[in-house]
Amino acid sequence: MLSDRIARGVAAGHITETYFRWASPHARPGARVATSVGDIEITELTEVDPERLTDTDAARAGFRSAQGLRTSLSRHRGRTWRLTLTHLGHTPAPPDEVELTEDRRARIQTRLARLDAGTPRGPWTRALLEALAHQPAGPAEIATAQARPVARVKTDLWRLREEGLVTLTDGVARLTGLARAYLRRPADQ
Repeated sequence: MLSDRIARGVAAGHITETYFRWASPHARPGARVATSVGDIEITELTEVDPERLTDTDAARAGFRSAQGLRTSLSRHRGRTWRLTLTHLGHTPAPPDEVELTEDRRARIQTRLARLDAGTPRGPWTRALLEALAHQPAGPAEIATAQARPVARVKTDLWRLREEGLVTLTDGVARLTGLARAYLRRPADQ
């Protein structure tokens, strides 16, 4: 979701916000994004009018001018969203082995069912988790295997990461201990 340029800028303290154009928000305040420089938290999400962006806004996003920022945004469709960002640094890896209670398993299943229902292609979450259990892979590799755009695959991975099921490190998606515990039981149980 965040480019390496943005992540490095946030870690260095030069960038404190970024802008995206989406039909509806693809992020939420409190979400954490794993990057090569550590975790970055989205602390605020605000819809903005791109014509009201100032040079100060642009500078906080790593641009030299508001016009440069608007030009970058004009390449995309949708409403304009400002994401305020905070660098959290590297967080310790979660435990590899996780005990999954029936209640927690049911909550995960409900959230994954919502993600599955939210796309026209139908159920996708378990298939992607099972593919990653077999072979960790980067978004481009997954996109090639699924014949889908890389940007869509990145969105899928980001959603699974938000659920605590996938980590993205050095451009490779891997299952967390929670995802492995979830997959230990067949889908129909």
